[in-house]
Amino acid sequence: MNILDGKQTASAIKAEIAEEVTQMIERGERAPHLVAILVGHDGGSESYVANKVKACEACGFNSSLLRFNDDITEQQLLDEIKKLNEDADVDGFIVQLPLPKHINEQKVTDAIDFRKDVDGFHPINVGRLSIGLPGFRSATPAGIMDLIERYGIETKGKHAVVLGRSNIVGKPIATLLMQKAQPGDCTVTVCHSSTRNIKEICREADIIVAALGRPGFVTEDMVKPGAVVIDVGTTRVPDASRKSGFRLCGDVDFDNVAPKCSYITPVPGGVGPMTICSLMKNTLLARKGIF
Repeated sequence: MNILDGKQTASAIKAEIAEEVTQMIERGERAPHLVAILVGHDGGSESYVANKVKACEACGFNSSLLRFNDDITEQQLLDEIKKLNEDADVDGFIVQLPLPKHINEQKVTDAIDFRKDVDGFHPINVGRLSIGLPGFRSATPAGIMDLIERYGIETKGKHAVVLGRSNIVGKPIATLLMQKAQPGDCTVTVCHSSTRNIKEICREADIIVAALGRPGFVTEDMVKPGAVVIDVGTTRVPDASRKSGFRLCGDVDFDNVAPKCSYITPVPGGVGPMTICSLMKNTLLARKGIF
């Protein structure tokens, strides 16, 4: 059993990005600039944004954080997005989700200039991904693919089972795994809440990507020996022994599943760091003008 160390891999990639940014600056070019919009005071969102700001520093990027109270109107937020779309000094920006219920998240996503959509959520980027054209790939799926590639895991002809059909993870990772590329070239099965015989389907998988948001869902009897297991789950569960009062729990019963795997991601320290790393890669691409 081998651990897919997302933290270590992300650090290596960020060092590579930092070196490229240093060369850009030495040529007299401007460093990439990423802006994050944070609405409200959600603890999880605060933490995620803080980690993204730290990643920008590690990569040599300029970064800005725009904070708004949760009573900001939808139109006011759309106006702020318009300003960023038109700001030539901003290469990419993200709107941290979730947003307050009175704001339509899809409308906000659609309002972002797809050329600055470094989260990879805009319909144009999603559409380009689906047919194999250059564009910004959703950060978590892109991070998973980078992790697989960095560890030299063979994917061609393998059976990959994706648990979950979200627009953020399930659908795009299924698309990336089936594309004619390395990593890729998999036969992909997507399972969800209405899928019958999930356990039987998982037992046939060479690669399992668990992205359901259900702690401990993937158990030892669902995994065949030698499988590669990617755990995307990051659910907060109460833990009185921790100073924070909670711990992060993945979708995989790690202790019992890990001994059967050839490779497995831990939670935390697996997919999470790679997600932020992918955001940095997208921002660099935006600075270089991917479109």
